[in-house]
Amino acid sequence: MTSFQRLLQIPILIGLSASSALAQNGDKAGEVQAPLVADHLIPPAPVLSPADAQKAFRIQPGFRIELVASEPLVKQPVAIQFDGDGRLWVLEMQGYMPNPDGIGENRPVGTVSYLEDMDGDGRMDKRTEFADKLVMPRAMLVMHDGVLIAEPPRLWFYPMKNGKAGNRVEIAGDYAKEADTSLGTRANPEHSANSLLWAMDNWIYSAKFTFRFRRLNGEWKREPTVLRGQWGLSQDDFGRLVYNSNSDQFRMDLVPSAYLSRNPNHRTTAGLNFDPIKNQAVWPIRVTPGINRGYQQGMLRDGKLVKFTAACSPLIYRGNTFPSEYYGNAFVCEPSANLIKRNILIEKNGEITGRHASENDEFLASMDERFRPVNLNIGPDGNLYIVDLYHGIIQHRVFLTSYLRKQSESRGLDQPNGLGRIWRVVPDGYTPAGKKPQMSKASAVELVEGLSHPNGWWRDTAQQLLVQRAEAASVPLLEKLVVSGAKPLGRLHALWTLDGMGRLEAGVDFKAIQDADPKVQMAAIRLSEPFLKDFETKDDAFAALAKQLASSSADVQLQLALTLGQVPDATAEQGMLKLAREASGSALVREALVTGLVRRELEFAEKILQDKAAVGTKPGQNSLLSLLAKAVLTEGRPVRVNRLFELTASASGGSRLSLLDGLITGVAAPNRGKAAPSQIKPVVFAQEPAGFIALKKSGDPEVEKRLDRLSEVITWPGQPGYVAPPAVVPLTAGEKKLFDIGKELYSATCTPCHQPHGLGMEGLAPPLAGSEWVTGSDQRLARIILHGVRGPIMVKGQMFELEMPGLAILEDEQIAALLTYIRREWDNTANPVTVEAIKAIRAATATREEAWTAAELQALK
Repeated sequence: MTSFQRLLQIPILIGLSASSALAQNGDKAGEVQAPLVADHLIPPAPVLSPADAQKAFRIQPGFRIELVASEPLVKQPVAIQFDGDGRLWVLEMQGYMPNPDGIGENRPVGTVSYLEDMDGDGRMDKRTEFADKLVMPRAMLVMHDGVLIAEPPRLWFYPMKNGKAGNRVEIAGDYAKEADTSLGTRANPEHSANSLLWAMDNWIYSAKFTFRFRRLNGEWKREPTVLRGQWGLSQDDFGRLVYNSNSDQFRMDLVPSAYLSRNPNHRTTAGLNFDPIKNQAVWPIRVTPGINRGYQQGMLRDGKLVKFTAACSPLIYRGNTFPSEYYGNAFVCEPSANLIKRNILIEKNGEITGRHASENDEFLASMDERFRPVNLNIGPDGNLYIVDLYHGIIQHRVFLTSYLRKQSESRGLDQPNGLGRIWRVVPDGYTPAGKKPQMSKASAVELVEGLSHPNGWWRDTAQQLLVQRAEAASVPLLEKLVVSGAKPLGRLHALWTLDGMGRLEAGVDFKAIQDADPKVQMAAIRLSEPFLKDFETKDDAFAALAKQLASSSADVQLQLALTLGQVPDATAEQGMLKLAREASGSALVREALVTGLVRRELEFAEKILQDKAAVGTKPGQNSLLSLLAKAVLTEGRPVRVNRLFELTASASGGSRLSLLDGLITGVAAPNRGKAAPSQIKPVVFAQEPAGFIALKKSGDPEVEKRLDRLSEVITWPGQPGYVAPPAVVPLTAGEKKLFDIGKELYSATCTPCHQPHGLGMEGLAPPLAGSEWVTGSDQRLARIILHGVRGPIMVKGQMFELEMPGLAILEDEQIAALLTYIRREWDNTANPVTVEAIKAIRAATATREEAWTAAELQALK
């Protein structure tokens, strides 16, 4: 035991109890919050000058850190973006936690400004305010003719001319939540939409938000997408979205999310929210008692944070000044431990793995407790830029504990406000070029050349400007780049630029499908989907895709499986069958195939089994059969389920067992205590199905073992334990009106996560169809809608760990309508919910500020 560890065991005389009259929102009843680090071991935390703060950093050899801007040029920055002319735009959340109680948070003191380096020395000299009097602004995106700014609950577009803002226009009225003191609640900035990102596919995505935006011909369009991350959003070279949550440092989407929600019979998140790194350990260089749960065992190691607790803003390094081995690395902020982690990502054969760049050490860390890295970006110079909030309190009051309040006040971290720094990490030997980009004045030729630049900032910015300008003169230049460009990334950006402009021609895309680079091929195959649906181009499109069916590239195989599933066409299905035989060793390909076989899963399984010589001989083929069988059972049509039983009975060996394994997926295993509810709604037959009888006659003990579990999800009159479905009381005229209102609300608000079919998304959102939480107590359900719920929570036998935000912003009638709808849709038969009931529950829970736990809800009747 070290001397430090012995000191940690010295009893602390003054402890905090969550039962104190001065308890904070984050306290848990009865929990003793005794500090684990003795006061004399904690260094003071004075405000350091930028020069002294710079000395407090420890950075990996070969790099140095430089100051770009500090107060008064920046005040509590939370996001930055360089525009095409190298001006540094800064979003300032000056209202964030001005004191431990958050009083004054709703003051209109937020700003969006841009900074300029007037002498070319790399340090900003001039500040110009673009938009002010904002309340807790949390995201921005600079465009060629204006700026998107998120000021909860609205997303604004500010037109811009000569660097000045015009009259703002509302793009969305439900972007995050605003403070509403009249209800006794405040929105939690840690769990609201943020981070507007113009992605490679020309859609604008956000973290913690279920819609994406796009401007077409001057009109703003939005459509649902899945919920991603918590704070911060970026992309890699190929447009794959990267995000995280506070205790999970890195997640990414390997496939576009829209593909995975197209089959209501097959809920999957395979390829979404993928975790290639898994290791959450951090290594601060100073003691870190000032974390919200720093009193809990296991949070600290020798007084230092053990693992991520405030991870945010993951960034893939795509610049061109760091050594080549840093390209594609993932950098992640941890403001509570005053550090930035570097991870190495490796992609091989369609699979991505990751690891820490170094163990027991970090890329950048500080001895200054006020160093709060909350965002990262790549600049035009190719270097890594760090947004330092430089604010003592980073935990929002909604979750702040009494322990953390005492920690903050004891070292004066609750004051002052209005500080902030922007830092830049550069390699040793780097000197500023002195020349700023001038992309706002660049010609079409220059912008198209920018698509092949070695720095991802130039490529992204050039693409965005080309799409936003939509100049006809750029089209032939882009087409030439697609067909004969020297660099794959240039060809890739050119493809997406043409698509963003609405100028991608079939012939150009078909040539790109034959590209030598698999990532370019992936994009071209994906972009061929409109041509597959067009009568004039579909034959040529299928011919172009058919040539790639023999490809050994995992990327190409995956995209073919996704794209061919977009069209219910016999030719496409033949291609999918070939992939099923040759590429089903990939779990992602298997999932992609099934998502594209809506209500054709049974027939597809039959066709696989027809090739008796080949069936089961390829890796993953039996796993594919299991997925197909589960989808047929999930659909729940008795005639088709019986056909599946008959098919299973006639199948041989491993194929038969694989089909049965698919049928019993989600059924609780016997002899494990109290059985969990099935994830699949029982299929009701008029009589015992003939296919089931045939299976019982197999004489195979492995089959019989599976049939015992299968009997839990099929039922018929005369079966032991059979219970007739309950009679459904028809809705009154008033209740039907509520139902119809709720249906519209559900479509607009809930479908991105729970899906139109109510089956949710595997691992992301639980099912509502057949959910005990939906059809059970309306007291519980109303509280979930009003305040949200956080995991762990068991739904239909499956554990969900994610948090669902509340919808208290809705009116009582809207909530009653929404609940009435979900309690009567998808064969749910629960009673409707009245407006009066919602009004009473809202009043009874008016002081509630945080999401409910399952245990709290289960205590209600």
